[in-house]
Formats: sequence, C-alpha cells, structure tokens
Amino acid sequence: MIFSELEGGSSIEGHDIHVYKTDIKAPKYLYLIGGVHGDEVEGVYVLKELFEWLKVEHNLKDLPMIVIPILNVDGYKNQTRVNAHSVDLNRNLPTKDWTTAHTKPRYNPGPKPLSEPENQFLVKLFDKYRPGMIISFHTWKPILNYNGDCKDVAEFMSGFNKYEIDSDIGYPTPGSLGTFAVEKYHSPVLTFECPELKKHRETLKEIWKENEECLKGFFQTDMIWKKLK
Repeated sequence: MIFSELEGGSSIEGHDIHVYKTDIKAPKYLYLIGGVHGDEVEGVYVLKELFEWLKVEHNLKDLPMIVIPILNVDGYKNQTRVNAHSVDLNRNLPTKDWTTAHTKPRYNPGPKPLSEPENQFLVKLFDKYRPGMIISFHTWKPILNYNGDCKDVAEFMSGFNKYEIDSDIGYPTPGSLGTFAVEKYHSPVLTFECPELKKHRETLKEIWKENEECLKGFFQTDMIWKKLK
C-alpha cells in the first residue's frame, strides 16, 4: 500500500506526532495506533513491523487507513506510561464516565477531559477522518480486548495467536479510547494487548512472530470492509 504523511501533531515537549494515511478517500477509516502508553514498547514494535509490511505488500487491496506509530511521543522518549504532564492518555478522553478519581498516579486522567495536546490532535484527526474501526496496540498480558462490534475480529486473531478474548479487562477504564470511540463515532475498538517482554516473552521479535500470521491474515480478509461501511 502507498502511504503519505499527513500534517502531524506536537507533544508537550515539542516532539512531532507522525501520522500516515493511504491515498484513498472514504467515509470511514481503519486506524492503527501505537504508543498511547510510552513505556509499552512491545505494542509499538508490533505495529512498526506490521506497518513496514503494509508499505511493501502490494498484493493487498488498498484500504482507507490511518497509522499513528506512536501517539505519546514524550512518554516513549522518557519511557513512561504517562505523557509529559504525567497524564494517562487512555484516561483523558471525554467519555460519559470520565472522572478525576484514580487509584494510582499511573492512571491520572488529567484536570479535565481532553486536556492533553496528544488527545486533542487525535480527536481532530477522528473528526476529519472518521474511524470505522480502531486497533490500538498496547502491552500488558496477551489479551484481545474488544469494545463495540469487533468480537469477530478478536476471534479471528485469537485463532492464530491463542490470546484470551474479553470485552471487560476486569476494572473500570473511564476516559479510555475503547469507550470514547464507541460512544462518539460508533467505531469498534480492538485493544491488542501484547505480552510484556521478559515477564511473558524473551524478545520483541518473538512477540512479533507470534502475531505476524494473525495480523497479516486479517488484512487479507473482507472483515475490514464490513467495519468500514
């Protein structure tokens, strides 16, 4: 596929947030997002490998797609979950259940919904290029957490990588992308939780290899087009 770089955003510390789009206009787009949490290098790596493959695989049917390799660029450079304001970007989106309450500093939702420039940029992008489905790459334990109508995608991928499938990760996530995108855009979100390096797997390459078949296979089905109608 052919991707062009769009005008990106800027982080608190002035680093560029890069974003890429296929040269197709459509009412809805598939989003691939990495690095919402800056210390989750495993998810960033898997998306990087997938993106490199998408750019050179010319046998695929062109898709309306947007890729953000690393949203929380400051956190990634500093190796912190939170951004440079010490805010968890995945608790800062304007959901109906947003709250200032949080149990640990790592879940700090910020002073108000959408207070952070990274999320402000993301929502502007969503408003301009409406999401039809979002795959957000994270790191925790091997699990495919789905919000909205994408259980079928989770089941397809789990058939290859054998990851657990669940719509509930066991604790509240107010202000999360999974809740926000479903509420505002009616877009399903698959939170693709990669296993944590050293705790679950030995190398980043090993984590990519166990997911390569399911991710490449997904792009060779018609499942995406059904989500983008």
